[in-house]
Amino acid sequence: LCLRAPLLPLAVAHPMPEDDEEAAARERAQRYIKFGTVTEKNVEQLRKLNLAVFPVRYNDKFYSDLASAPSQAYTHLAYFNDILVGAICCRIEPQEGAAFKLYIMTIGVLAPYRRLGIGTQLLKQVLHACALEPNLQELYLHVQTSNSDAIDFYTRFGFSQGEVIKDYYKRIEPPDAVLLHRVAPFPVLSKEEQPARYA
Repeated sequence: LCLRAPLLPLAVAHPMPEDDEEAAARERAQRYIKFGTVTEKNVEQLRKLNLAVFPVRYNDKFYSDLASAPSQAYTHLAYFNDILVGAICCRIEPQEGAAFKLYIMTIGVLAPYRRLGIGTQLLKQVLHACALEPNLQELYLHVQTSNSDAIDFYTRFGFSQGEVIKDYYKRIEPPDAVLLHRVAPFPVLSKEEQPARYA
């Protein structure tokens, strides 16, 4: 695909009340979850993950840009027992001087691994990296207007809803997107909250 594909953030499971058994399973799963960065060696795994999670295909430039990005602070991979199961990918957008904005291009988790807190941890890592960067003006993304689960997810993390952009998506229905954004201050993860890193 040569054309720029629409960027679809967050594949989320439908929120359901969490019972004690589910909470216990979620807690047990945490020891198997680790996080890493995108490299030329694992970028093909990310491509396969995105093909499984999103209804669009991203072009080769999307992946080569991620693997060669000078800063990996805003793109993270999630592993469950050494299997790549989730990722968040962001793009730096330079502004005037040293200032920049950060755009969340994708965040997704394979269906069997949702509701384990992986998407939450991925987003928290990006928010933490934002807190350490004084030149960051804004973190933002587009979400399909019908994806109320994703809109609710981001709202819980302090994102505000902006304008609705008509016909933002070209190959999915509905084609409209809502702009979600957040500005400083961003939350900092304590040492205890920082996740295990993938070796």
